[in-house]
Amino acid sequence: MKIGLFGFIDTFDRFESSVGTAARQGFDSYWIPQTFGLDTLTAIAVFGRAIPGIRLATAVVPTYPRHPMVLAQQALTTNALVGGRLVLGVGPSHKPVVEASWGISFDRPIRHLREYLEALVAAVTTQKPRYQGETITARGDLAIPDAPPPPIMVAALGPQLLRLTGRVADGTITWMVGPNTLREMTVPVINEAAADAGRPAPEVVAGVPVCVTGDVAGTRDRAQRSFSIYGKMPSYRAMLDREGYGGPGDVAILGDRDSVGEQILRYRDLGVTTFAASEFGSQDEREATRDLLVTLTGGEG
Repeated sequence: MKIGLFGFIDTFDRFESSVGTAARQGFDSYWIPQTFGLDTLTAIAVFGRAIPGIRLATAVVPTYPRHPMVLAQQALTTNALVGGRLVLGVGPSHKPVVEASWGISFDRPIRHLREYLEALVAAVTTQKPRYQGETITARGDLAIPDAPPPPIMVAALGPQLLRLTGRVADGTITWMVGPNTLREMTVPVINEAAADAGRPAPEVVAGVPVCVTGDVAGTRDRAQRSFSIYGKMPSYRAMLDREGYGGPGDVAILGDRDSVGEQILRYRDLGVTTFAASEFGSQDEREATRDLLVTLTGGEG
């Protein structure tokens, strides 16, 4: 199991510093959410060229506001610039965002994502998509020289999206998904779908809040407050309910150094291929957490 980082980056200086440090410390990958701040693909293209070795991933780019050919063009350009180290994570976002912020119908999101992925895969792999669906048309010739197609990851939480992802994409990036759900649903469903489609075993990335702390109860309360927005999003709420969690803070891995290390390594036994740690807590707690994570990577410290 590889060890990566899952981090919100809100300034150019922080992007360069955070990702550069992670690369020097030996982390496999950096998974960067696309919210309403910096455009993640643009930041990766600008700063990633000077940061060697580490995979640079979007986690994730919402599909609804970007046509698949437009996203393919941007992703191919970015991947060429960073030497083939881009991982393109995509997802449908959430109904409150899609409809209230963008004024786009969230009707039949599974159909939308199926057509979107089919068009996107064609665009990044051939640069000559010829796709016609019910809601998406993608026809044209892209021309991005020396651009390898990036692996495409999907924020697939429920079984329908996991089966779709296994059939057409390269893996899934999860958030707010607990270990029982990963073991009982996420990993077996996506692996079976990939095998049935004759595809390689998919990557399964688990994004999980992590904190090395001496105050587990207090830190759990802080996590409940810090990550409270995820308990209000229907797709994340469904994952929390499936796990039997009261709130988002219950997903977090907390405890002393040895306990946290043991909890992280258990994800390997669940079938997770990359553990993406989202560090949080006080400065001292973050430093202790990073020290542990570097040890798990075998990096320099």
